[in-house]
Amino acid sequence: MDYFDNSSILITGGTGSLGKSLIAKLLTESSARRIAIYSRDELKQLQLKALFGDNPRLRWFLGDIRDLERMKRAMHGVDFVIHAAALKQVDTGEYNPMEFIKTNVLGSQNVIEAAIDCGVKKVVALSTDKASSPINLYGATKLTADKLFIAANNYSQGYGTAFSVVRYGNVMGSRGSVIPLFRDLSDKKKPLPITDFRMTRFLISLNMASNFVLDSFGIMQGGELYVPRIPSIRIVDLAKAISGESELVEVGIRPGEKLHEEMISQEDIRRTIQVSPERLVVLPTVTEYNFSIPAGIFIEDEHAYASNTNNLWMSEVDLKKYIEEIGA
Repeated sequence: MDYFDNSSILITGGTGSLGKSLIAKLLTESSARRIAIYSRDELKQLQLKALFGDNPRLRWFLGDIRDLERMKRAMHGVDFVIHAAALKQVDTGEYNPMEFIKTNVLGSQNVIEAAIDCGVKKVVALSTDKASSPINLYGATKLTADKLFIAANNYSQGYGTAFSVVRYGNVMGSRGSVIPLFRDLSDKKKPLPITDFRMTRFLISLNMASNFVLDSFGIMQGGELYVPRIPSIRIVDLAKAISGESELVEVGIRPGEKLHEEMISQEDIRRTIQVSPERLVVLPTVTEYNFSIPAGIFIEDEHAYASNTNNLWMSEVDLKKYIEEIGA
């Protein structure tokens, strides 16, 4: 990660599972001189401080991305920004739509404005599978945020700031992952709830997600939406890999939940290129700047890139080995 040498990096929403992984990687695998964590939760910041100690390369900013002036102060002298801050609970978003709009949409625009005004070199915003063909408010706000970051390249050229987006699904082993829940219930010999036995998801670990985000800085020019090329799993297989003697119980799909995970829609797949075995890039629709189409192979599949139509799969046996390896 030579591109981070002697640089200053800011992570919004950096106290989550991914933020913790990113901080650890940047401290051990890069020569970044300064890593700033920007978030609202002082307790989570305190817990991370205890974990990483009084490392002189770390800085801690309390603040909300809804506050543009605070964002500008935090980005002063920053070279790279990882934008991970968001409200994410699907059902909460349905009940509190305007709060999600204020954070995920208006807050994201504040990140863009602050980055341009402060001369940040590159920004990578984190998206979600729920932003592809969204069926709930959370997904709609994240799709809007994706559009904002891609479009920002059209008016940031005179300032030298580039924006790209990384989209992936549920991270296995993260705080919100189903794996800890399944483990806990299995240890107690309780039934494991499956919303629908047909359900499939993409599989990505915290380590894979962190590497994918950080590597994007080294190749991005601005305007790309990056998606990892990763295997699919059946949730039933995941449960069986963990369950032991526990029974699997189908409890019904939740409001706003998809049966299968989608990361690139059927419309967007037509302008998607596979640039490496592990990376897909969705090209921007409007490029009023010097954008070069990256080398790679255009995807000819007419179907959306979804977990049920994927041609890479992990079996129950594969999952058992995988879970042991990542320590999830």
